[in-house]
Amino acid sequence: MSAGMGYRADASYPPAAYCSGYSDDVDVIRELEYPLLKDTTYLDHAGTTLYAKSLIDSFGRDLTSHLYGNPHSMSASSQLSSQRVDDIRLRALRFFNANPDDFDLVFVANATAGIKLVADSLRDFTPKGYWYGYHVDAHTSLVGARELAGAGTRCFVTDEEVEAWILGLGSETAGSPKLFAYPAQSNMNGRRFSTRWCERIRGQQNGAKQDVYTLLDAASLTSTSPLDLSNASAAPDFTVISFYKIFGFPDLGALIVRKSAGHVFDKRRFFGGGTVDMVVTAQNPWHAKKQPIHERLEDGTLPFHSIIALDSAFDTHRRLYGSMESISSHTRFLAKQLYQRMTGLKHYNGAGVCHLYVSPNSDYDDPSTQGPIVAFNLRNSRGMWVGKSEVERLASIKNIQIRSGTLCNPGGTATSLGWSGADMLRHFSAGMRCGDDYDIMDDRPTGILRISLGAMSSRKDIDTFMAFLEEFYVDKPPEGLVVPLTEIAPLQQPTFYVESLSVYPIKSCGAFRVPDGQRWKVRREGLAWDREWCLVHQGTGVTLNQKRYPRMALIQPTIDLARGILHITCGDGLATKGKSLEISLRRDTMNSVTTTSSLCQNASKPSTVCGDKVVLQTYTAPVVSNFFTSFLGVPCTLARFPPQSSTRSPSTRVISRREWPGQSHATPKPSMPGSFPQGPSSPSYTNRNPILLSNASPLLLISRSSVNRLNESIKSNTQTNSNTNTNTNSNGGNTKKAVAADVFRANVVVAETLPTAERPYLEDTWQSLSIGPEQLRFDVLGSCERCQMVCVDQYTGQRGDEPYATLAKTRKVNRKILFGRHISPIAGDGDGDGHGCGDCLGTVMVGDVVRPLSEGES
Repeated sequence: MSAGMGYRADASYPPAAYCSGYSDDVDVIRELEYPLLKDTTYLDHAGTTLYAKSLIDSFGRDLTSHLYGNPHSMSASSQLSSQRVDDIRLRALRFFNANPDDFDLVFVANATAGIKLVADSLRDFTPKGYWYGYHVDAHTSLVGARELAGAGTRCFVTDEEVEAWILGLGSETAGSPKLFAYPAQSNMNGRRFSTRWCERIRGQQNGAKQDVYTLLDAASLTSTSPLDLSNASAAPDFTVISFYKIFGFPDLGALIVRKSAGHVFDKRRFFGGGTVDMVVTAQNPWHAKKQPIHERLEDGTLPFHSIIALDSAFDTHRRLYGSMESISSHTRFLAKQLYQRMTGLKHYNGAGVCHLYVSPNSDYDDPSTQGPIVAFNLRNSRGMWVGKSEVERLASIKNIQIRSGTLCNPGGTATSLGWSGADMLRHFSAGMRCGDDYDIMDDRPTGILRISLGAMSSRKDIDTFMAFLEEFYVDKPPEGLVVPLTEIAPLQQPTFYVESLSVYPIKSCGAFRVPDGQRWKVRREGLAWDREWCLVHQGTGVTLNQKRYPRMALIQPTIDLARGILHITCGDGLATKGKSLEISLRRDTMNSVTTTSSLCQNASKPSTVCGDKVVLQTYTAPVVSNFFTSFLGVPCTLARFPPQSSTRSPSTRVISRREWPGQSHATPKPSMPGSFPQGPSSPSYTNRNPILLSNASPLLLISRSSVNRLNESIKSNTQTNSNTNTNTNSNGGNTKKAVAADVFRANVVVAETLPTAERPYLEDTWQSLSIGPEQLRFDVLGSCERCQMVCVDQYTGQRGDEPYATLAKTRKVNRKILFGRHISPIAGDGDGDGHGCGDCLGTVMVGDVVRPLSEGES
């Protein structure tokens, strides 16, 4: 196989580098040791690798076979714990080839805790504190240590700056202690840094008293590569690692201290239980610290059970994988294949699909320069960036787990993307925050996608991910696009009617279908009673949603206007007989819970809804919180939005008509079903009505014929995939079910009066509409941007991959996946009072005629 060729999925014999040194073929290991990987492609090992089943079994046997007590005692159980901790500390040092005569190992919660321990101690070392230098490609936790540096800081943007600084150390006069920190491997793109900087910094001090110390963040490196500290004279003074990144479990880290630098901790002010030999607490306060480095620094009771688990982790890791060198060889082979295949991936016009962020000095063949991480973004055939959030969401519903964003590496990411500090501050002022989906700003990505490989990664993982890219992000020739699946309907505007009306009293919970023949009030903020309530987490106060808790779909509220109550059941109606809750609809009786005849106190509490900060009236009675908590398994309770005077404004994320796709002269004419219309731009809607707890607008409308067309596309894509993809679903076939209109959670579903006159996606052209004999007017605000929540079956609470997967192929425009239209009622001259329904604007009913007005019509 030539160097330029990637691995072929049909290769009959694996290359020597692939799982060489392992106890068995990696696919066999996965089947036996990692059952949770079935049907899942895990590509986020830089976040944490995965723990083996036998590791947990071994640890469990250890705990049930021995009695372990708190180490700070002379009892037999305590002494056993102390003995095990001492033995495992030595074993951990030897794992990194660190001689215990030269190094000590301090157990900490994680690498970040180790960094903070060093920074805190240096801050206390002299009255002026310490000077701090760090590489721009450092993890956020390394960057954070600068805030404790009282004698100044410097960020080294290039390796050349580091080299020049090291050369100048010999001429500097002694002063405040200095700390230079850098990563052994970038957690962003896997680039590996010089192993000689620590040695050269020490050599430049010319035998004088040491005042420049080195801190190496080895957490990313050690997940797949050996760390050799056998040469103490060349080793960092302080090295931090995270064991969960190596073994998956336990959640534990370590600070490895070069003993000759241990005096840095002598003046550390804080002391905790177990770190002192004596303490005088009243008169003449005084304490005597213990002498061994780790005994001075391990405050309080150690996580001794986690440390004992580390013994099982070492055993299991060695039994399965042999050595870190074997893992390094295995992951390097896979990373090279992935890199080559992504580099070679092209659109129909020859444009590259993947933009990879690789250091010029890195080589996937050279483990001294590059680790098994691939950082990238995607472009379409016109060179436009694809939003990172869309890729991560779509990958998630296909059970592919990757990571996106700044990847806890703010400097490396900003440098790779070409963002300056001023740019970042401008983005923050515009609303961008860590973890949000502000994907593109100023026509450039704001974050990066990352794939990271681990010991149990396989060729199938690479094949699955590449198939994902090819299916969703490789543009095919225009003539290869899907053609309309139904006959072209007449060009005249068909007649529409309201097929169904749905109210969602509790945000993200089930729908209440307005009964046929009942007229329903429309207020400025939407249908009466729509999204007035929500469920909030009792710990964080954040509003729950179906994306995280799909079982919310099975919480079924029913509005009983005659009795003035909201009746709520959970799950299968037959299974929940007698298990219901009734809440008064009246705001002035929020303390009434009719099922218990007890008072339900309410309290105003802040919450977050769709990124907005709001104040909710929370039901505090145990009967309410217990009802929802027992069903969802989440500590939560019911809350209600304040009166209408406090309603929110629609989110600025609503797509206004001026943002409709196809309006730019650079956009080619659409040629797929469901493409958006071209035409003159309309002014954006600025007079928006308030909303309650809905995401973006007062109401959402979808078309029955558009749902039908989408389902035809789902079936068509399934048949196409079955001819090219050997993967099958859990039922052994490739057939995918049609999705119900309910997954889109629309308030209004419209349909053509004559089924033969169906015009799918005609609603994309609508500018406004009127409904019913009252001709109640609605303005169309724009199209609804969709997320993976549409994959939750509203009748079972189960997730799938449709319709989002097909929407991503057929309804993606300008980086957004769109389906349905946001609409807002338009108040009449009398603001609704003339309709005889109090504060409402009018009423609508199932069967009402819908009269749309399209772009260009009057």
